[in-house]
Amino acid sequence: MASAGSLTMLPDFSLSPRIDQVGAEERAARFTKRSIKKESKLNGLKLVLNMIDLTTLEGKDTDGKVKQLCYKAMHPHDAMPGLPAVAAICVYPSMVKVAKKALGDSGIKVASVATAFPSGQASRDVKLRDTKYAVQEGADEVDMVISRGKFHAGEYNFVFDEIAAIKEVCGEARLKVILETGELGTFDKVRRASDIAMHAGADFIKTSTGKIQPAATMPVTLVMLEAIRDFYYKTGKMIGMKPAGGISKSKLALHYLVMVKEVLGEAWLNNHWFRFGASSLANDVLMQIVKEKTGVYQAANYFSVD
Repeated sequence: MASAGSLTMLPDFSLSPRIDQVGAEERAARFTKRSIKKESKLNGLKLVLNMIDLTTLEGKDTDGKVKQLCYKAMHPHDAMPGLPAVAAICVYPSMVKVAKKALGDSGIKVASVATAFPSGQASRDVKLRDTKYAVQEGADEVDMVISRGKFHAGEYNFVFDEIAAIKEVCGEARLKVILETGELGTFDKVRRASDIAMHAGADFIKTSTGKIQPAATMPVTLVMLEAIRDFYYKTGKMIGMKPAGGISKSKLALHYLVMVKEVLGEAWLNNHWFRFGASSLANDVLMQIVKEKTGVYQAANYFSVD
């Protein structure tokens, strides 16, 4: 793999595969037609719960809110013990230490956004210091946003170099690279941004910051999954996937799992390789699990509001 300083060795990212948008949308729609039986549905719902990055990324975040979210992560629904915990808590760098302490030895990861999230509009030095701070505070994972303006200007080597530099200062922390697909405009650009991120060292590629619409969609996620598949065939390296934003219903999340299984295979069907970036999905999943186990829906106010 090329290093950030050896640009002559880089692939020509302008030659990333062209994507048939109509075909991608039709293929994605087919995954929503799969029938999921009761036992498989319950197992799928538990898997979805275990893949969620519970997220709070607001200017009004407080220590108390983060601690409450961490409790929810470890105890999704006190009335139903034995449920799987979520995968991670995602917070701003200033809240990493609070989350790390609250989660203790639960095994739940702490993910921190960085690199001037959500705009990405800062100098590389600022982005590197932002990332270093998050890691020093104890972040297990870093969610960075690409330099969106540079990408739109066609400065692909700049985008590559920056991702590679951030990856280097992450150390042992895994790096999720946010493409902000809702503003890329075409599936061709989604594929190109995915290729750049993976070649630069991303451990995950992620659709969105959740701050603009549209956020994650099934067709866009399909394009990214196919990029991951092709990268794996070429390099033997597995890359994770994180659709984020706009996934609030269990039924839709299950459709995503079907798509992951059919495009990438069962090896990706765990929270080491697949995540949902969501804040409201967890409660809908919990409501559906209760319905599957008891046959009765509980009202939304039986679940904690996050």
